[in-house]
Amino acid sequence: MKLNKTVIPAKSGISRIERTQCLFGILILILSFSCKGKDGENISHKITKLPYFNSADFTPEWETPKHKIPEFSFVNQNGETITNTTYKDKIYIADFFFTSCPGICPTLTKNMATIQDAYKEDNDVMLLSHTVMPWRDSVPLLKAYAEKHHVNSSKWHLVTGNKDALYNIARNGYFADEDFTKTQDESNFIHTENFVLVDKHGYIRGVYNGTLPIDVERLKRHIEILKKEV
Repeated sequence: MKLNKTVIPAKSGISRIERTQCLFGILILILSFSCKGKDGENISHKITKLPYFNSADFTPEWETPKHKIPEFSFVNQNGETITNTTYKDKIYIADFFFTSCPGICPTLTKNMATIQDAYKEDNDVMLLSHTVMPWRDSVPLLKAYAEKHHVNSSKWHLVTGNKDALYNIARNGYFADEDFTKTQDESNFIHTENFVLVDKHGYIRGVYNGTLPIDVERLKRHIEILKKEV
């Protein structure tokens, strides 16, 4: 098990999140230039529907959803069992962290907390943080971490459980481990800055860099779009 990657190194090339943002940008440009009023001026176009993400390359697809978050069962900071049923008919944001992380995790947790605060009165929006160090992050440690960061346990679950199950859902459920996508090396320790937006039916509808405030704001806008879906 490799535990030496406590800080994400700079990566060469374009990341999946950046690539997805580029695709969104191109789409918006195309739509804005194609939408004109009677006087020929461009009409400002607003996104009214989010795509589905059915594969690890995060290529947006606009038609039929194909990939649903698989069944899971983990234990939260209060020792309660958390499953897909907990998030049934909920929009939720998923991420991956560990309590002793000195690198990106404090920023991820801080930004998840801003989402919690923004939707504290909205029962349709929830949060789900998975530890990637379950052999260390016991329920008492998660509880202490939750109290330190003012986690509302009715809205935001910090979960631990079987390592293989956690790593499998990270990689094959949420497509959250870009290194694994490239190397297929199961021994790699998971580090990801992704926030993954999941709709009420369990489909992935967006991926965001959880360390960037501008991306967190974009995530909030996309949550509002999902809330309007039937």
